[in-house]
Amino acid sequence: MINGGHVILYSRDAEADRTFFRDVLGYPHVDAGGGWLIFKAPPGELAVHPTDGTPAQEFYLMCDDLAATMAELGERGVEFTGPATDQGWGLLTGIRLPGGGQLGLYEPRHPIAHALPH
Repeated sequence: MINGGHVILYSRDAEADRTFFRDVLGYPHVDAGGGWLIFKAPPGELAVHPTDGTPAQEFYLMCDDLAATMAELGERGVEFTGPATDQGWGLLTGIRLPGGGQLGLYEPRHPIAHALPH
């Protein structure tokens, strides 16, 4: 029935962010036409959190070793939103995108779901 998910990141400079995902993060991609790149995302999982405010969506990249990942990405010129912080459920920072947005980046300390069988 459902065979995948499609995440959309809205950007003030989509071309710069596409270049970032292609050249800096090295994500495999297809060209849907006219340079409109669609990237293969790493395995993912979905969590539903309660809120008293306006419902929203967020996108986080996950890694096994946040310090090592930050060091490697830093060598590629990636700018972070701040130092890693311990949130209890994991170590967290953020990546600044060239188009003005940001993505969360964290090392989970909770059980992960993306390796579960279908």
